[in-house]
Amino acid sequence: MSPFRHAFQTATNASKIGARRLHASARTLEYYPAVDAKTFTKQVENGSGIVLVDFYATWCNPCKMLTPILKKVAEQKNVDLVTVDVDENSEIAAKYQIRAMPTVIAFKDGKQVNQFMGALPEPHVKKFVEGL
Repeated sequence: MSPFRHAFQTATNASKIGARRLHASARTLEYYPAVDAKTFTKQVENGSGIVLVDFYATWCNPCKMLTPILKKVAEQKNVDLVTVDVDENSEIAAKYQIRAMPTVIAFKDGKQVNQFMGALPEPHVKKFVEGL
């Protein structure tokens, strides 16, 4: 059998196999570090589901303590996490009237639903997310 004929038969037989059976996998955390205005609009304001937005500054020590807690809780609770550097994105910070860091704002389907300020311990962050 020629190589061309073999390839043709293989392709023809493959189409007779039928549809692949796919399974739905669990949704995983989406993490967007240090986003710009375009990504913020797409993932937060026009997004769906629950998104935590961590407004931070690189010089802020409480922010450095909170971010790993937020990552862990977001992964456990299956919510997305977006971080915004307020020094790099002052227009976003101004829009949401961020006056202290860290500030975390929760969005659900693009709407602001709750927020907290300061570096909370992990149990408090979990309780915050569970209340959304």
